Amino acid sequence: QVQLVESGGGLVQAGGSLRLSCAASGRTFSSYAMGWFRQAPGKERVFVAAISASGSSTYYADSVKGRFTISRDNAKNTVYLQMNSLKPEDTAVYYCAAKRPPASAYRGSYDYWGLGTQVTVSS
Repeated sequence: QVQLVESGGGLVQAGGSLRLSCAASGRTFSSYAMGWFRQAPGKERVFVAAISASGSSTYYADSVKGRFTISRDNAKNTVYLQMNSLKPEDTAVYYCAAKRPPASAYRGSYDYWGLGTQVTVSS
């Protein structure tokens, strides 16, 4: 069982930055691939970024490539999402999720989910 808690969301102006964190419980964090997803009001939850269990491989949605960076610190049981050059269309609730390897963009393959953190980007 893995419990995930996101933090770091908030209100930011367009062009600004935020760093989201996702803290995981348990001693097996390093054996899980991790992903970030987001859900805007009235829309489906969609893939944002994923990282392999070791952290050696990362994957991004085209909409955030070059602006967002996913990373992890296995010693701290934490995965991060650095978000730069934020746009109003990035406004959403951001969720982190965990799965057994390999990393994936497929939402349905993730076993564990956090409750989410709100990110609002004003124009």
